[in-house]
Amino acid sequence: MPDRLDGLTGSCVQIPCSFYIPDQNKYTFNSTIHTSGVWIKENPYFGGRPDSVIFNSSKTVNIYQGKITGNMSQKNCTTVFFNVATSYTNRYFFRIESQPFRATDNEKSVDINVRRKTQFNCSPTIFPSSYSFHQNLPSSPILTVSGEMKEGTPVSFNCSAVAPCPEHPPELTWTLPTQFTTENQLQENPDQTKSVLSTVTFTPSYLHHEKNITCTAVYPVGTSNKTAEHNMMLNVSFSPKDTSASISPADPVLVGSCVNLTCSSTANPPVTNFTWFQISGDKPIQVASGLSYSLNVTVGDGGLYYCEARNSHGCGKSNDVQLAIKGKTGT
Repeated sequence: MPDRLDGLTGSCVQIPCSFYIPDQNKYTFNSTIHTSGVWIKENPYFGGRPDSVIFNSSKTVNIYQGKITGNMSQKNCTTVFFNVATSYTNRYFFRIESQPFRATDNEKSVDINVRRKTQFNCSPTIFPSSYSFHQNLPSSPILTVSGEMKEGTPVSFNCSAVAPCPEHPPELTWTLPTQFTTENQLQENPDQTKSVLSTVTFTPSYLHHEKNITCTAVYPVGTSNKTAEHNMMLNVSFSPKDTSASISPADPVLVGSCVNLTCSSTANPPVTNFTWFQISGDKPIQVASGLSYSLNVTVGDGGLYYCEARNSHGCGKSNDVQLAIKGKTGT
């Protein structure tokens, strides 16, 4: 069985459980004979402490309301405790009682931690993916991303929330800045506990960069719902966008004047190279590189200019700007 399980008051907790009989005792255990399962809290040695035996499947009345859902004849002792309370927080041991075989595994136990029904209402902005929760609140779902978040390339997000009560698993919902499709399923973890997995797929654009994505787990508890959520800020890679060029001064200038041309662009990762071009006839000619281009104007400098911004994902071209020279025909 798992080392630890978390639950919420008023809900149920399912304990995945199986057992085997050591070779030296296998001939004293008869699977065809009715076998009872007994749960003991805190300490496996219950002699003189009858209240530590909180559940016995052979009895109709127990301290804990529960049921062994596994088939004991097949050595499956999976158990569900219903309507759990914070007082259930403790360590538990399992005992087999059959004729003539009786045994308790003193070295294996499960710690059950039951949280109070407190509303979870925290919305941290987190990147990269991480999560946390207060001990009195439902566990935050785990949010992960598969693949690189790149503009135009479909990406999948996985949200997983523990389902301590598989009969009433949490419902997972998404909040995204775009249209999306989802796929939900109840899955079994390596320790045989259950969790709900929701996968959402969408194609990000540069407009989604630094927007939030939220996965919310809604836990049904009695007649009410308790929620836990996990936020992630999107980090979308994209080629340069909104590339523009400006010229100062913008008015016609005299030959010999100083003029500054500046390029701006939005990109992730940031722009690594700015290149300036002057349009001569029908062909652009590269004249400089860098975010800014300064020149002392000569007669041949008049005309149209533009810049290109480049990063590892591509290139963006700016608008054309006019460098006008006073007294020059056609400007």
